[in-house]
Amino acid sequence: MNQDLPNKRPDDAITDAAAHWCMRLHADDCQAAEREAFAHWLAADPRHAVEYQAMLEIWETADLLPRSQEVAASPNRSGRPARVRRWRTQACAAAIALAVLPLAGWMGWEQGWLPNHYQHLEAGDRMQTVQLSDGSTVQLNLNTELTYLNFKDQRQVTLKRGEAFFSVQHDTSHPFIVRAGNGQTRVTGTQFNVWKYQDHVKVTLVEGSVLVSSDGSGGYRLGPGMQANYRQGDFEPQLEQPDDFANTLAWRSGKLVLDSISLEQALPMINRYLDKPLRLADAGTGHIRISGVYNTREVGQLVNNLPKVLPVYLTRSKDGSTVLNRISPPPRKG
Repeated sequence: MNQDLPNKRPDDAITDAAAHWCMRLHADDCQAAEREAFAHWLAADPRHAVEYQAMLEIWETADLLPRSQEVAASPNRSGRPARVRRWRTQACAAAIALAVLPLAGWMGWEQGWLPNHYQHLEAGDRMQTVQLSDGSTVQLNLNTELTYLNFKDQRQVTLKRGEAFFSVQHDTSHPFIVRAGNGQTRVTGTQFNVWKYQDHVKVTLVEGSVLVSSDGSGGYRLGPGMQANYRQGDFEPQLEQPDDFANTLAWRSGKLVLDSISLEQALPMINRYLDKPLRLADAGTGHIRISGVYNTREVGQLVNNLPKVLPVYLTRSKDGSTVLNRISPPPRKG
């Protein structure tokens, strides 16, 4: 999805209906009869499904809109904080107003709490390079998904999964912020790489400077060639200046470089290209080291070939995942 949000849609009736159904289906008191009515509405016209999908994407932006106040932590009977749920509904209503009410969208933009542009980017089995509305470019690795929101006082990206390389248009008054996991990277104009796998995030700076923070820490500023790593629960990111800096960016040429690292370290790098994650049978298997340069579109073949180059064999778990097992060395004689 790529749209300038204040623009009025041509078919207002369908837009209004899609907005209504988006709100009702996410409401706690939505009844089975309403869901059945929605199914009939959805099947009545192909345009309904298209418009409803657009509304779902706008719904996703509600989580990204800034809160005007702290959310209370007292839960209600559903187990979710009551004000969190109210915020979610109110923010969604505001986001949908952008699509259906140009004046509301303009006022929200001027106040700095609604974006004037929204892009949803997703790369499946092919890398993509896309220009954002501010003139910045982003290159998406395979199996990568992100959203971009342009607010009056900041540009905001949320990396949901995968890896992306950003070349940010310089604008000191309009900072560019990438949210990934439980932290964020703040820049005004530079080139950097962000990788996210599960709760692990790695930020690599190519030029300029970036400020990386996690879990509310004040943040650390990186210089060119530096990396910051953080996971959920880390109060502050871990900084390093790796020797294999170029290997981190090899994906931009379609390569996965494993330079004598343990299988435990290699698995997150391999799994981002697999439909089902590769697993280790035990800690001892994870200590085996692996090297090589591989095509990112042929990682599945790499997994099948591992028994040919490493002392391992493959098995299947109950959920269908592939498991790496170490071949134990024969016992010593004597």
